Amino acid sequence: MRRVRGDDGQAVSFVVAFVGLALALTMALATLAGDVIDAGRARTAADAAALAGAADGRAAAARLAAANGADVVSWTQSGATVTVTVRVGEAEATARATLGPGP
Repeated sequence: MRRVRGDDGQAVSFVVAFVGLALALTMALATLAGDVIDAGRARTAADAAALAGAADGRAAAARLAAANGADVVSWTQSGATVTVTVRVGEAEATARATLGPGP
């Protein structure tokens, strides 16, 4: 059987391209996973901060948000209802809590 010149090394370029594609996909998935985790942490921090804010005021909301790795973006109170927005990384979440029985 006669070998055709110029076919040597074709598998190497395919493997290199495949490895590059696999690395790019892995990095994209890692970034997406980080964003999903930040969004979940932001929701948890917002819920906790809203409850703390309804019970003990803005300072308590800020402390609890910080304990959950979040920064308070906004805090408002209307009567017994407190609304808190927090940020974790690029993710923001808003939660509302009312002290006492609901309407």
